[in-house]
Amino acid sequence: MTDRTTVAGRAAACGLLLMSLLIAVPGIASAQSCGNGPEGFGRWLEAMKGQAARQGISQSAIDRALAGVSYDPTVIRLDRSQRSFKLSFEQFYARRVGSALMRRAQERLARHRAVFDRIEKQYGVPREIVVAIWGLETNFGADTSGRFSIVRSLATLAYDCRRSAFFTPQFLDSIRIVQRGDMAPAQLRGGWAGEIGQTQFLPSPYIKYAVDFDGDGRRDLVSSVPDILASTANFLRGHGWQRGGSWEPGSANYRVIRDWNRAEVYQRTISVMATRLKSGR
Repeated sequence: MTDRTTVAGRAAACGLLLMSLLIAVPGIASAQSCGNGPEGFGRWLEAMKGQAARQGISQSAIDRALAGVSYDPTVIRLDRSQRSFKLSFEQFYARRVGSALMRRAQERLARHRAVFDRIEKQYGVPREIVVAIWGLETNFGADTSGRFSIVRSLATLAYDCRRSAFFTPQFLDSIRIVQRGDMAPAQLRGGWAGEIGQTQFLPSPYIKYAVDFDGDGRRDLVSSVPDILASTANFLRGHGWQRGGSWEPGSANYRVIRDWNRAEVYQRTISVMATRLKSGR
């Protein structure tokens, strides 16, 4: 059999082996369709339109969401220059949590007491955890400038080779948000990494965990406080939050906080801020 194996046959066999490896290892095949600059972005975007359609996203939503979308070099520059999570916990906490933020958190707890009562009953997540996340993410909505087009940012990050495998599903889910009618493309504005609303949901968690808690028929994480807070609690419950449990380091609930943000300094800051709010300090 070996004597009759031709060079072409061996090449074909190698090609089949390579193809099987590309299929077997998630992300390898898609990694070939990324770039490290604007060249090729247009071709990539056209291919992604086809992928979106094959996943069942309507042509109308694709056309509306991606009209005029272009590569954004500012997003790439910001992605390469993140530094805040390199701080120690003490430095990070001092920078992010001051007396003013704590006062605002206590005021929100009082103002939205009835909403928090409903949330704790339905989701089992303490109000101090939810309000700490709300304050840390956007200073209770004060820091959501809406400077960036979320669809454009996510298209750029999905095309960029550094984290294409992570951002491609987020990009596709941003189109699904348009299809679902929760937000129009013009309303999908937020952080440079595609964060939506006052607790900074990425599109995939938005699709999975956003809830209509005020009953108006829309999942509004930009301006509806009930939707914002309940969706945040729903995310935590969906990742295994244990009702009545501790959130101190080493606990099961602390590991759930890690699912909200992978940076250890951020996890500890949520935990410590919530503990201080609960104790009234």
